[in-house]
Parts: sequence; structure tokens; C-alpha cells
Amino acid sequence: MKILFLDLETTPMQTYTWGLWNQNIAINQIIKSTEVICFGARWYGEKQVIFKSVHHDGKKAMLKEVARLMDEADIVIGWNSANFDSKHLKRELLQNKILPPSPYKDLDLMRVVKSQFKFPSNKLDYVAQTLGVGSKVKHSGFDLWLKCMDGDETAWKEMKRYQIQDVNLLVDLYQILLPWISNHPSYAIIDNKPNTCVNCGEDKLIARGLAHTNTASYQRYVCKSCGKWQRGVTKMRSSTTRSI
Repeated sequence: MKILFLDLETTPMQTYTWGLWNQNIAINQIIKSTEVICFGARWYGEKQVIFKSVHHDGKKAMLKEVARLMDEADIVIGWNSANFDSKHLKRELLQNKILPPSPYKDLDLMRVVKSQFKFPSNKLDYVAQTLGVGSKVKHSGFDLWLKCMDGDETAWKEMKRYQIQDVNLLVDLYQILLPWISNHPSYAIIDNKPNTCVNCGEDKLIARGLAHTNTASYQRYVCKSCGKWQRGVTKMRSSTTRSI
């Protein structure tokens, strides 16, 4: 199974506005729409973070590279990626006449956190610090984006550090959240190894108790490697054997 961690940055939308608060901006007030300016990506099991940007590589080359990476992936993992990163990228691919990559599973770690836990904040920086994996790179704020849009080399170096750290945080958080992910594609199926953990692919399953449904009971297992609970496929007990 090939897992790609992906994060991107976009420019702010530029508009005409009559004020600073509670504005209703019409489409004819848009000067320039938001656009993807860079991305960071890292394959699971590798150390290198791939960084591409409009400044260093050009828009078309950057988009072709991210599409190529996504095309190779079975899973693409991000933070708020389902509502933000994925949709921004698909819009840019469409606008630049780049065909969609082959189908992949979009695994949004923020959705995992929101569905399983109640943190005071679901922001990447807060969850990462709370779970002890580090923090986002401190940067110069909104001015960083403005300077990058102007082609400032120093600002782009800062943006690259910021982007790379975000991707590395995703990898560290994924490893902690792994046993809690209920919709993870199955290693046992994709790698054709039926006796392995569905979430991490290790063969360190320990039988522990039974998992019960309304119609049958199955052997229950816990993975000694990542801690994921799962059940077998063979019925241990069934309602069809119950005497009436």
C-alpha cells in the first residue's frame, strides 16, 4: 500500500470591498481568485519531503507533479484535506486541463480527530502540541504570503520550512491516531495478506475475546504493533444454530 502525506498553501483572494466587517462581496468585486502556490508531500516510510511551488517550478509543472504523486497513491492523507486541500487541487487541475489522477482514498486526519475525540481545538498545531509531536513553524504572519506572492526569496525559504514541517507533523500524528482510524483501507486486502492488521499491515495479531453482532459472533483480535482492534471473518457462533 502506498500512502502519501500532502499539504498545500493558497493565496488569499483579492477583492474590492466597501468596508472591513460583515461584507457581502459580489463576484464582480473579485480581482483575483485564490490559487495554490505550493505543496509538500512525503511517502510513508520515507524521510524526504517533496516541495514544489509556483515560484520555483511554475504553476503547470507544480500541478503535474502533484497529480503524478496522487496517481501513484492508494491513500492521500492530510489535515482538513477533504474540504480544503483536495477541492482546491481538483479545481486547479480542472482549470489547467490536467486529467484527474487514478482513484485514491482521501483520509482526512482532522475528521478522525473530530469524530473520535473532543479537543478544545481541532487545529493541526494544537492537536500536534497536545499529543507531543511538535508544533507548526512560527512565521511572520500574513506578510509571509504577500512577500511570497511578490517573489521574495527570503520569504519563500520561510514558506518552504513551514510547509515541510506541516507534512512531517501529519506523519507523526498518523502513527499515533492509527489504531483509532475506522475507515482506513485494509492492508490485508490491498497487500493480499489476510492474516495481517488491517491498519498497519503487521502480522502481530493476538486473539482476545469475541466480537458480537445481532446474528453472529466472530473471533476478535488486537494488533500488538499499532493497537488496532478488528475481527475475523469466520463465524464462531450464529443465530442459525440457535434452537427455537
